[in-house]
Amino acid sequence: MDEDVKAALVKWPNVPAVAGWLSLDARGRWHLHPGGTAADGGPGESISSPQIIAFIERNFEHDADGRWFFQNGPQRVYVRIDAAPYILRGAERGAGLRTHTGRAIQAITAWWLDENGHLYASTDAGPGAVEDRDLAGVIDTLTLADGTPLWDSLESSAPSPETLHIRHPAYPESAPLRTVARADLPARLGFVARPEA
Repeated sequence: MDEDVKAALVKWPNVPAVAGWLSLDARGRWHLHPGGTAADGGPGESISSPQIIAFIERNFEHDADGRWFFQNGPQRVYVRIDAAPYILRGAERGAGLRTHTGRAIQAITAWWLDENGHLYASTDAGPGAVEDRDLAGVIDTLTLADGTPLWDSLESSAPSPETLHIRHPAYPESAPLRTVARADLPARLGFVARPEA
């Protein structure tokens, strides 16, 4: 978090939090919702300024209840999360994953696959969704403990993904692959998709 943001919190500690003004889409893009209409599910207005995006991403945090927010000076702005709090990128074989904010992922403790074939991960940074443009490349790097490519296992008559432990080459530990209904994802990964102030 920026030092001037921390200073503003000390100077004005009781500024009410707001919700409904900001969302993060499934590709890691930020959207402004004039009138506080994010909870309605609309796309909002895309934020394109590199300076504003960088400011939001440096001050993107979460509270103990799993509500993610942008700390805008002394005011907390809760964010509607369309996929997961972090969008994970990194399709290069063997390269580690990075969040849409540029943070390198150091560890993955679980993988999640929803009914639409979208892949998510529980990481040291927090819950993440693999960006759709990188999905095939990331899945290409995943293997079972014996080195069998995950694709081969999913396409064969192998056991359900619930029983698989898979490994990404950038991380030393394997992690379970679990299936999850998209509607249950926020609860299973521990975040609030549509937080209220």
